[in-house]
Amino acid sequence: MSGPVKQPPLPGMQRAGTPMRTLPAWLGELHLVRAALLCFALTLLASLLLLSLTAAYRMREAQQLYLAQHTRAAAATLFNHAEAEKQEIRAYEPQFLALRQRGLIGEENRLAWIDAIRRSQEQRKLLPISYDISPQQALPVPLPMVMGQYHLRGSRMRLQMDLLHEMDLLNLFDDLRQAGYFAVQDCTLKRHGAAGGEAVPTLGAECELLWLTVNSVPVPGRP
Repeated sequence: MSGPVKQPPLPGMQRAGTPMRTLPAWLGELHLVRAALLCFALTLLASLLLLSLTAAYRMREAQQLYLAQHTRAAAATLFNHAEAEKQEIRAYEPQFLALRQRGLIGEENRLAWIDAIRRSQEQRKLLPISYDISPQQALPVPLPMVMGQYHLRGSRMRLQMDLLHEMDLLNLFDDLRQAGYFAVQDCTLKRHGAAGGEAVPTLGAECELLWLTVNSVPVPGRP
């Protein structure tokens, strides 16, 4: 069964026009709420601006807080370090003063060494003593030892003297220890001929002493 047959339009006839689309009714009423929409848009922009400013302010405040905490921690560390140094100074000050009084810390005092030799010779009735002191030199320090701003220095003294007996040399060393710190580097004893009397030397001694001093050096950046 066939359906209806469409006939072509006759000449002179026109097709019916396509109906025009109608706009929604609410678009025609936008002018009524235009002020409210504008106010909403402005309020939204202001809110976004305030949020961004608040976030920036909070970030800046957080950075300042971190900086303040870091500065406070650094100041606390310096304060604790200073307090620890004060305690160490109080603990070791008597030993330090004793070492300085004995001539180990500070500039070397060669006059004190020479005066100690003279006084020992006079008091113990020792035979003549000759000596020679070399220029002061810096001495190496073992690696585990930390000297800080101090340097270890030494001056070599060569002694030559005749002895009535071995105790003369030991007594001289005991007297010299009152004038400073020294280490005996080398000592050679030679026996003379048979004694011809009480004041005739029986031994000859040649010794090398190393007088020790600890000097402070200026630290860069400190007055």
